[in-house]
Amino acid sequence: MDPLSVTASIIAILQLTVKVGESLSDAKDASTDRSQFTTDISNLSKLLVDLLSRVDESSDDPWHANTRQLGGKDGLIYQYRVALEQLKDKISAGHGIKKMTKTLLWKYIKDDAEHILSRIERLKSLVQIALEMDHFTLSQAIDSRVSSLQDDNKIMKVGVDAIQQDQDRQRHRLIMDWLSSNDFPAQHSDFIARRQADTGLWFLGSPEFTEWVSGSSKTLFCPGIPGAGKTMMAAIAVDHLHNAVQTPDVGIAYLYCNYKRQAEQTTANMLAAILKQLVQDRPSIAQPLSNLYDLHQVRRTRLSLMETLTALQSVLANYSKVYVVIDALDECPERDGTRSQLLRHCRNLQGQTDLRLMATSRHISDIVEEFKDMPQVEVRASNADVKRYVVGRIDELPKFVRRDGDLQELIQNKIVEMVDGMFLLARLHVDSLVDKRTKTKVISALNNLSKGSGALDDAYSEAIVRIDGQLQDDRILAKKVLSWISYAQRPLTTGELCQALAVESGDEELDLDNILDVEAILSVCAGLVTVDEESQVIGLVHYTTQDYLEGVREKWNPDAQYDIASTCLTYLCFKPFRTGSCPSDAEFESRLNEHKFLDYSARYWQQHVATVQEETSGLAMSLLQESNLVVCVVQTRLTKYGSARYSQLFSKQMTGLHLAASFGLLHLSKELLSWAEKERVILADSKNSRGETPLMLAAKNGHKDIVELLLGTDGVGVDAKSEVGWTPLMLAAFWGHKDTDLHR
Repeated sequence: MDPLSVTASIIAILQLTVKVGESLSDAKDASTDRSQFTTDISNLSKLLVDLLSRVDESSDDPWHANTRQLGGKDGLIYQYRVALEQLKDKISAGHGIKKMTKTLLWKYIKDDAEHILSRIERLKSLVQIALEMDHFTLSQAIDSRVSSLQDDNKIMKVGVDAIQQDQDRQRHRLIMDWLSSNDFPAQHSDFIARRQADTGLWFLGSPEFTEWVSGSSKTLFCPGIPGAGKTMMAAIAVDHLHNAVQTPDVGIAYLYCNYKRQAEQTTANMLAAILKQLVQDRPSIAQPLSNLYDLHQVRRTRLSLMETLTALQSVLANYSKVYVVIDALDECPERDGTRSQLLRHCRNLQGQTDLRLMATSRHISDIVEEFKDMPQVEVRASNADVKRYVVGRIDELPKFVRRDGDLQELIQNKIVEMVDGMFLLARLHVDSLVDKRTKTKVISALNNLSKGSGALDDAYSEAIVRIDGQLQDDRILAKKVLSWISYAQRPLTTGELCQALAVESGDEELDLDNILDVEAILSVCAGLVTVDEESQVIGLVHYTTQDYLEGVREKWNPDAQYDIASTCLTYLCFKPFRTGSCPSDAEFESRLNEHKFLDYSARYWQQHVATVQEETSGLAMSLLQESNLVVCVVQTRLTKYGSARYSQLFSKQMTGLHLAASFGLLHLSKELLSWAEKERVILADSKNSRGETPLMLAAKNGHKDIVELLLGTDGVGVDAKSEVGWTPLMLAAFWGHKDTDLHR
């Protein structure tokens, strides 16, 4: 920062004083320190105004010359201006920090403010001397402070550098959050925390894995049967890489694919997650992303696939070697060729850099074909690992088991014998012993363990029997929990599920006293439910559990979809949401934090309601007829999951019919049109803030039955245009719904 003239510096200080004072005036604390600070900088400004009226920049008079020194790079006026500018920047950064409140703002900048206060007294003294027009005394005062100012400069530079580093770190975090919302490191930590000591050593010591890590082999394929422990083996491999080979020029990235997150698992998103991991701890190589971030922030857009690949190529050039581990490749969607595309791009990168790819998967024919003729290691639960696993869980069994060494040995040997290389089965078998209260019961359970192709289904069936044998309230709770997780459109957090389970028919707001502890939920589910401790996502122990439940849930809990849909609708009609949308990101974030189930219910209510429209029409109409509730739903749906940023960019003036038509809810659309006719409400051809009608949204989403319904309704304009000139026919054609008939 170049020094200004003393006149320009004083003017800059006066402007900065106003800005800093305004920024601090609405801080919620009323501390004496803050009040004193704003008073002192204001008083100094008055003195500087007097000095400004007397300074002549062109005069060679000794007094003017000495006064001009105050604005030089070692001058106190210049240094004070720099300090104020840094303080203003830090206050601005504080306003942008997530969860920074007005109450915390003063605490955030207090040290910087105190540093400025120490300068104010010195500067006031010099200005007062200057105002006495005594150039000799002023000259002496300036000379006597040169050495101390130099020391101050060093101290200030350290402070400025620290502030700059803090701002750089904040910006880097923002870029990382924008780049990818996936938190695979958190999942990895949770997997490793569950690892029993010394399991997987056979895999790490295999020739194929050793060659992949240190030799010339660039690809390693690790297939295995369902429940063999492939995910744990992937986590063990990643942990080994972190401990054994990672250096500043050796990168490690990994993906844990999940059947419940298929909508998020696009090629671009997964490559972006790899990119994020490679630059997260190395901001120095993230400059290409910084430039892209600035460009996309203006447009409120995200990286394209080609931009991601280009950035990834640039980042890989900074590493001598990069290891990429993809777990559960079979759970990565193959729709639109996503899985094949991901592998193709990884192989292209392998041709340009030393990128080493390891993937785990079930024996899916097209995946096996992709890795034909490449090194492979079959993942199976070794007998030694299964035994270690069972030993590690003995403490969870009843006390009489923990006191009986012979019984423990029997349990270990029997489970090892029955699991046939399947870790999941070992887990379920141990879970089946938790509620056995006598040695006879334990031995009987061991003798009835299944083996072979049907063993997994038998284990799940036995778990269901144990659930059904519980007390009534526990049985009902377990059915609700397993139904929620099984039917959920995306993974649920413990906070979301606990609030959903607390909702009862007729509720108008959340009853905090009705919220369950997570431990209570886990205790009734017979080991079929698990919680990721890092992300607090609650889910089933394995994707095969989902497969099993999908086969039995309609018979086991036939009212599940109605209960889930009713819960979503009841929640969305809560009183706090009747105020409509939130006017700021901060207020919207506060709403999401308090009402954790809002995001899920707003995004997915229609998918649960679709199969039970008639049964839930009363609740649904309560939502769709209330404009404030509708706008609350719209704001939540159109804001990125997990973030309150850009909460004001949603389409305004949406009606319930817009939603029903967009989602293809025919029965509810009819109900709304009938209600509008009776109430003489203009609904059929209403436009949102983007000029879109219900017909346009139905055509855009290919809902032919809704299109036919609306075309048969008086007042609906088939040729109406949105703000950007789109007609229903154009939207249908653009989105590939060419068979949608838009002729009356």
